[in-house]
Amino acid sequence: MTMSVVQEVPVEEAPAARESYEALLARLSKQSVNKRYECYRDIDWDAPEFRIDPADPRWELPATDPLGGTAWYRALPATERARVGLYRLATFMKVGLQFENVLSQGLLRFALSRGEQSPEQRYAYHELIEESHHSMMFAEFVRRSGFVVPGMSRKWTRLDRIVVSLGANFPELFFVFVLGGEDPIDHAQRLALAQRDNLHPLVKRMSQIHITEEARHLCFARNFLREHVPKLSPMKRALLAVAAPGILRLVAELMLRPSPSLVREFSVPPEVVEELGRNREYRALTMESLGKVRDLMDELGLVTSRTRRLWRALGAAA
Repeated sequence: MTMSVVQEVPVEEAPAARESYEALLARLSKQSVNKRYECYRDIDWDAPEFRIDPADPRWELPATDPLGGTAWYRALPATERARVGLYRLATFMKVGLQFENVLSQGLLRFALSRGEQSPEQRYAYHELIEESHHSMMFAEFVRRSGFVVPGMSRKWTRLDRIVVSLGANFPELFFVFVLGGEDPIDHAQRLALAQRDNLHPLVKRMSQIHITEEARHLCFARNFLREHVPKLSPMKRALLAVAAPGILRLVAELMLRPSPSLVREFSVPPEVVEELGRNREYRALTMESLGKVRDLMDELGLVTSRTRRLWRALGAAA
């Protein structure tokens, strides 16, 4: 088996000095050819050190996790804490692959709306391939976890068609949705790599691969918005300004908050669930995970005196 090695976790890609939008896309497309990973080529799933043991203490949730920081969780037996942590991580992976499925469908619509001469179309297809490998990677982890996790609730999946259609009809809003999901995942994975010395080697490998490629995806989404939002009609700009804080808050909540299925599976007491909503560390994590995209919305003039209260009311701004 050929195994390429992720030497380090990169910072997010950014345009070089005086680099045009078109040149940036050409560079990102070239990187997708020269620095890419495949789920079943670059991860040795059957390696002994990658084996998933539900009782492995490395699955335990850190105190910075909204559930891991509760007295209820800390009072559980060690093996049960590990099982809860593995279930939470498997749910995180399942939601990630479901989100990337919607993202991929929207990217297809977006690519078809661009002409063959557009560098945006070529890059979108590169990203689509990478997202497909990410989805397979997440799905393989869920299978090997031994848990059957539902992921998103039905109220979220009902939004699929609307979000997918935005790829062609309102791509600026579509890429806000993309950032709302990808930024919290990227932020959580970077925190885990930086702060946890006992991270399970399979999770470490997956996170390194995912972050490396998402560095390009996030760069594209941000710079697509910088390129196109200033050209929007006043009506579309107003709609984007109002919709952005709600989308970002809802998607971040989906990515970071413990799922209802976890609450049922492990009989988490109602008062503990209530406590999660008041958890200051959880709120701080959510705010921090949305920091870059919130700053981008401000840079683009979408955080106005009229919408700032909405951002604060939704918990997407201080």
